Amino acid sequence: MGVELAQANGLTIAYEEFGERGDPPVLLIMGIGSQMIGWPEGFCAELARRGHHVVRFDNRDAGESTHLHDAGKVDVTAVLAGDRSSARYTLSDMADDAAALLDALDIQMAHVVGASMGGMIAQTFALDHPERVRSLTSIMSTTGDPSLPQATPEAMAVLLQPAARSRDELVRRAVESARVLGSPGFEIDEEYLRERAGRAWDRGYDPPGFGRQLAAIYASGDRTERLRTLRVPTLVIHGGDDPLIRVEAGRATADAIEGAELVVIDGMGHDMPRGTWPQVIDPIAALVERVERVPA
Repeated sequence: MGVELAQANGLTIAYEEFGERGDPPVLLIMGIGSQMIGWPEGFCAELARRGHHVVRFDNRDAGESTHLHDAGKVDVTAVLAGDRSSARYTLSDMADDAAALLDALDIQMAHVVGASMGGMIAQTFALDHPERVRSLTSIMSTTGDPSLPQATPEAMAVLLQPAARSRDELVRRAVESARVLGSPGFEIDEEYLRERAGRAWDRGYDPPGFGRQLAAIYASGDRTERLRTLRVPTLVIHGGDDPLIRVEAGRATADAIEGAELVVIDGMGHDMPRGTWPQVIDPIAALVERVERVPA
């Protein structure tokens, strides 16, 4: 359908739809520093083919949505050391963006799917707007519990590497980063990764925006106790070989949410290469189908 712009929560949110509007809506939320193109067109098209109205969008400070340039940079070093005073917004604010986008699209309830930071936003959405969520899927994400195993030093170094200074540098890094963060059990599509990185540069590469999103994660704290109160059909998907958000974080998420189903994909890291799609899409589609049998 092409990229459209919506006015939502005081921002301009860029979004794209796949499938028919009358089908069960599935809202896809992407992770830190990533844009909606982090959900590949083929992935979205396959979800739509299975009878879903799929919506992907750029978070604030990413892609073609509003970038909060006037908010300035955050002190990432201080944030990581425990001082979150420079945070400009929280995950609740980002969840409010998603809820406002649904309002703009006249969607009352959706199946909410988030990956990495998007999973944290999706969890927060379900906590802050439970009446809007038909089901929750949290992929390669975490509860925010700081006592959980942390990223490997190599993975953290990739996450916090200096900003790329050119399009060519960002494209080159795409494959290098995937070799550290990616899925050792699945083939790397180098051409696709380079093409997506180039598109990300063209659409709105924003290192200070990345910093503001990172601060939002840390400023939002541990959701574990709130998640224990959640009563929404939930699926947790995690890679067994994720070096950035370790699989223990996925297990903790599933343990915290009553009745949650946990799917651990062996050989999957902190990405979703094409080889993982059946193991990701199948349980999402099954959850949606199961929930849709029950009247809202």
